[in-house]
Amino acid sequence: MTVRELIARRDVVRAEMRTLHGAADGGALAEPAQARWDTLTGELATLDAAERRQAEIDAFDRTAPGLPLDGPRAAGVGLLDVIRAQMGGTDPAAERARQASRGMEERSGRKAQGLLWDMRAPMEQRVVTTGLPVAGPGSNVIGLDYRPDLFIDRLRNATRVRALGATVLSGLVGNVAIPRLKASVAAGWVAENTPLPVSDPQYDGVTLTPRHAGCITEFSRNLVMQASPDVETLARNDMAQVLGELLDAAAIAGTGTANQPRGILSTPGIGLLPLGTNGGPINYAALADLMGLVEAANAEGGTAAFLTNTTVRRFLARITDTVGQPVGLDVMFHNAAKAFTNLVPANLTKGTSTGLSAMIYGNWSDLLIGVWSELDILVNPYESGAYAKGNISIRAMMTVDIAVRHPESFAAITDIAA
Repeated sequence: MTVRELIARRDVVRAEMRTLHGAADGGALAEPAQARWDTLTGELATLDAAERRQAEIDAFDRTAPGLPLDGPRAAGVGLLDVIRAQMGGTDPAAERARQASRGMEERSGRKAQGLLWDMRAPMEQRVVTTGLPVAGPGSNVIGLDYRPDLFIDRLRNATRVRALGATVLSGLVGNVAIPRLKASVAAGWVAENTPLPVSDPQYDGVTLTPRHAGCITEFSRNLVMQASPDVETLARNDMAQVLGELLDAAAIAGTGTANQPRGILSTPGIGLLPLGTNGGPINYAALADLMGLVEAANAEGGTAAFLTNTTVRRFLARITDTVGQPVGLDVMFHNAAKAFTNLVPANLTKGTSTGLSAMIYGNWSDLLIGVWSELDILVNPYESGAYAKGNISIRAMMTVDIAVRHPESFAAITDIAA
């Protein structure tokens, strides 16, 4: 089986396992269902192992030097044989063409729409030097070792929000409303035979509503057929990381307008620590005061941490003591957890200053990420524009929302000159 066939079978197995789990409704599986579950678990492990082996074989085949196929499958197969084989030809040459095509499908892991013909065989038999003949030097037929294992991705912003401990609510269906106790009842000391104070608790709530984001790209037929590693895999990885950056950026500074979720820096009620009329440099005392805003609200928890960008990190790393020795980031951040990403804004303005940076300190478990559809990828070879050109269209979408459980759990500085 090819890697794609193994993946398709694995998807069927997972779908059946999801059905079994859903039928249990959170309880234990019945005996027949448990037996089937165990069988599917074993098959899934077998498929995973087979996929890894097949992927290694495919990688070895793709990076092998450009040797022509030998043996009866490729011998004597001409272009007219390939055409005749698709016209129902029953002669030996037509059958050899069909056998050769099946062999090349096995090598490439791709199903031909018609039949494949190995055009390399007549070209790669000549033994010439790399410089001669002048009109077509031998260097033109030297094999190229393609190294998909060393694929060079673009430089990306780090995604940090989930790693800091944000609470993810997955598998959502309808809108979500989470009630919140806004104010407790009043309590007090009273004298004997004196009534207790009477009061009512106050409530409000946090809501999450589906918000959509995504991207579409198109790949040509040539790119799909020729590229290695598989183009669809690269596209999915790129789309997943792009949408991951988009989600982190929204969690940090989403405006809550123009279909964006509302992020921490735009949430009313978070603590704010100004550094100056036109902003100012960050220092040890300001970091202590930022922590103090959260601590004073009784909002600090086990996931409390700083988040800022690399511009601020670099500024703090340069701070030295009275004898010129670096103070160190651990000291500057009061030995608290810290993370850095350039998704934290570095283009803010205040007064006459521009290019100011932000920093957030908070209890990150109080950041809620509601997920209706985390990453939905659809490959569509029939989209009208792509189909007419033989291309495929790939779409990735996520449906999420973001909310802060307690605004007091976060405090920010938004005017750091670094």
